[in-house]
Amino acid sequence: MPTQSIRFDNGPKLYPFKTDLEFPINARVVVNSRRGLEVATVRDTARGHSEHVGGEILRLATPEDSQRWQKLEQDANDLKWFLRSKVREYRYPLKIITLEFTLDGSHLTVSYSSEEKMELRNLIQDLNSRTTAHVYFHAVGARDQARILGVLGVCGRENCSSHHLQEFTPVTIRMSRDQQLPLNPEKISGPCGRLLCCLQYEHEMYLDLLKTLPRKGAKVCSTEDESQCGKVMKINPLKQSVEVKSDEGAWFEISKEQIKPMR
Repeated sequence: MPTQSIRFDNGPKLYPFKTDLEFPINARVVVNSRRGLEVATVRDTARGHSEHVGGEILRLATPEDSQRWQKLEQDANDLKWFLRSKVREYRYPLKIITLEFTLDGSHLTVSYSSEEKMELRNLIQDLNSRTTAHVYFHAVGARDQARILGVLGVCGRENCSSHHLQEFTPVTIRMSRDQQLPLNPEKISGPCGRLLCCLQYEHEMYLDLLKTLPRKGAKVCSTEDESQCGKVMKINPLKQSVEVKSDEGAWFEISKEQIKPMR
C-alpha cells in the first residue's frame, strides 16, 4: 500500500502513513495513529511502502472535523492552565508543556518535563474531575520541549527543532572545539539549554579543513620568513591559516601554503 508523509501540529517531523488515495499536499486529513483519531497535514505526494508506518490516512477532514478539532484544542488549553495551577499548589518540580486530545475526545495526552521521577496520581485525579477522557502522561526532554513550544534560536529565526529538524542527533562539545568556537555555555547552547543542534551542520566540513592544518601546540615555521617560528596557538580552518607564538612572545599568522614543521 502506498504511503504519504503527514505532519502533526506539534512539530515538523514527518510520518509516513498508509493511504488508499493520494491526497493533495497541505490538505488537512483525519488519520488513525497510535493514539487514535487525529487531524494532520499532508506534506508530500504518495510513495511506495515504508518500513516505519505510523498509521493510516482515513479521509479528508470535513468542516465539522476542523471545528471539533479547534474546540478540543481550546478545551486542552483550558485544562493546561488548570493543571499548571495544580502543579504550583502541590509544589511539584515539573513543567506542563502541552495537552492534546484525540479527535473523538476519548484520549488526552499530557506532555511534561521534570528532572525527577514523579508520582502523578493527584494530577490524574484532578484531570478526571474535569474530563472523561483517558489521561496519559508523557515525559519529554529539553529538545522535545523546544520543538513543541516553538522558540527563537540565537540566530533570530525559529529554532530548528520546531521548524524542519526530523531527528535529534548527538551533539558534542568536541564539535564546538573543532569549529574554534568559544566554550561559553551561553554562546553554544540553544534555548532548550542543550548544545546547539546546528553545531552538527558544518562539523564534517570543518574536519576536512582541519586535516591539512597542524594541531594546536605543534612547532612550525614560515617558509617565507624562517624567523617566524613558534608554537601553534590558534587554528583558522576557514582562512586555512594558523596563528603562531614565538618563544619571544611575538605572534604571526602563517597560511597553509607557507607552513613547515620546525626542526
